[in-house]
Amino acid sequence: MTNDDEKSLILVAGGAGFIGSHLCAELLDRGEQVVCLDNLQTSNLDNLRGLEGRPGFEFVRGDIVEALPASILDRAHRFKQIYNCACPASPPQYQVDPEHTMLTNVVGTDRLLRLAADAGARFLLTSTSEVYGDPEMHPQREEYRGWVSCTGPRACYDEGKRAAEALTYDFCRTGRAEVRVARIFNTYGPHMHFDDGRVVSNLIVQALSGKPLTLYGDGSQTRSFCYVSDLVQGLILLMNSDITGMEPINLGNPHEITVGELAERVAGFIGDNVAIEYHPLPVDDPRRRKPDIGRARELLGWEPRVPLTEGLERTCAWFARAMDVVPTGPMPLEVAAE
Repeated sequence: MTNDDEKSLILVAGGAGFIGSHLCAELLDRGEQVVCLDNLQTSNLDNLRGLEGRPGFEFVRGDIVEALPASILDRAHRFKQIYNCACPASPPQYQVDPEHTMLTNVVGTDRLLRLAADAGARFLLTSTSEVYGDPEMHPQREEYRGWVSCTGPRACYDEGKRAAEALTYDFCRTGRAEVRVARIFNTYGPHMHFDDGRVVSNLIVQALSGKPLTLYGDGSQTRSFCYVSDLVQGLILLMNSDITGMEPINLGNPHEITVGELAERVAGFIGDNVAIEYHPLPVDDPRRRKPDIGRARELLGWEPRVPLTEGLERTCAWFARAMDVVPTGPMPLEVAAE
């Protein structure tokens, strides 16, 4: 019988963030021993409240730009998997300190890859659809090399993730680590930050606060929204897959809608007569975003299961509870009460 002090561990860097906290919870539900590493720069300890005290869960505060904490390095031999989810993922957050964002993607990824190499652990990088920039190919397939500004205000994140991918594959090519790369498209759900600047959270918080909904441009730009539970299932399938590791995998929902239509749906769930304000389109904001998930279907047997209507209902209900607001719209009572 294996002692708890000798069991294999899974490290989730950025585990207190939106996606990371859901990933930690799912791994625990599967009986894994999980170490969550986070500097709490843009994440929230409240995301971990339901995990505190659960057998097999541990939180370690640390910044992967700096030297990894001793409590991580001293147990390097016990890590079997390392998920790198550490990096602010919305423009307002990652542009606050662009240097730190870039270093998180490059220096931080290097530190975690070296840990994986020392531990003999499998490494998964959560990359992003932003590596495609404002795409000329639609939908976006993994072999598309992107249309990215390397000098614009989003470059710290976009180019940072591209560099992180390059570094990850260099470790794989040289035989130092077994790797996986997920390119994540727009994801939403509970635990999103109230002011992270993402379109779903922005619209929901504005609607619940009785404020006009903010749309940039004319609202005709498109996005494809994946509910967080679907995304987490994809990450775990990818980590545990037998693929060679040298091909990135798009994870997202291929159902494409305009941002204007999304605003209408949110308004319909939360309240009537919601006003809309239009603002100039941000610099380098993509006009279209839709994943080709053929590779994920073929290699992982994965595709999203949660329809947008259901996911928005759950997300609106979570925000309503967190804000202690009772929606005036036709949100189903059983959803709002969850």
